[in-house]
Amino acid sequence: MNRVDLHCHSNVSDGALAPADVVRRAAARGIETLALTDHDHLGGLAEAAQMAETLGLAFVHGVEISVTWRGASVHVVGLGIDPDDAPLAAGLAGVRAGRTRRAEAMARSLAAVGICDSLEGALRHAGNPAMIGRTHFARHLAAVGTVSDVKEAFRHFLVPGKPGYVRHEWAALGAAVGWIRGAGGHAVLAHPARYRLSAGALHDLLAEFRAAGGTALEVVTSSHTPDQARMFAALAQRFALYASRGSDFHAPDEGADFGVLPAFDSPVTPIWDALRR
Repeated sequence: MNRVDLHCHSNVSDGALAPADVVRRAAARGIETLALTDHDHLGGLAEAAQMAETLGLAFVHGVEISVTWRGASVHVVGLGIDPDDAPLAAGLAGVRAGRTRRAEAMARSLAAVGICDSLEGALRHAGNPAMIGRTHFARHLAAVGTVSDVKEAFRHFLVPGKPGYVRHEWAALGAAVGWIRGAGGHAVLAHPARYRLSAGALHDLLAEFRAAGGTALEVVTSSHTPDQARMFAALAQRFALYASRGSDFHAPDEGADFGVLPAFDSPVTPIWDALRR
C-alpha cells in the first residue's frame, strides 16, 4: 500500500499549500488514499474532501493533536474522525488557545540573541495566524538568511536548549486519545523516533497510549530510517497496535514529498485495513 499517505499538513496549520492544493499534489504524485492531519485544527477538511471527491481520491478525515507527556511534546494523529464532533472541536480550540502566547515568548527569546521582529516575520508565513508555530519561525529564519533552510533552523534554534524554544503545556495524552475515539476515529502515535525517548520511557508511553485507547503506531514516515521502521513495527506488534504510514508533508521544498516513502514491508496489520471497515 505505497499509495497510502495518512499524515500531511496544509496552510490551515503549518503547511505551505491550501488544502485543495495538498490534495492535488498528492494525487499528481500517485497517492490514492490521503488523510489531511493539520495540527490542532479541522478547518481544512471540507475543502480537502471536496477536492478528493473531484479527483477520485479516497479521503480520510484527520487531525494531529499536540500533547504534553512527562514534559515532552508528542503528537497523536486522529484518523477517520467525524469533523463535526463538538467535543473534539472544543478540545482542539483549547489546545490552540496557547499558541499566540507561546509565539510571543519565542520571539522574545530570539530577540535576546539579536534576532528581532521574528514574530512579524513568522506571521507572514502563517496562512492561519491562530496556528502560529515553530515551523513558521523556521521559515522566517531561512527567508532572512539567518539559516540556510528550515532544517538548519531546527538544528540551531526552536528546539530544547536553543534560542526560540519555549516549553508549552499541550493536551494530556488521555484527553487527546479520548477526543479522537469520541469522534469515531483511530488514535495513532505519530513519528515516535522524533521524541528521542529512552527505551524505558518509550515503553511507558506506548503502554499508556494503548491503555488510553490508542490503536496505531506510525511506522513508516519521513523521519524514520529503515532500521527504525523495523523497530517500530516490532513495537506495534508487541503492543497490539496497527501500523500507520505517512510522509508528514508540509511543503514541496521542505522534507519529504508525497510518493517518496519506502514500501510498507511489515507483518503488522496496517491501519488502513481498519479504516475500510
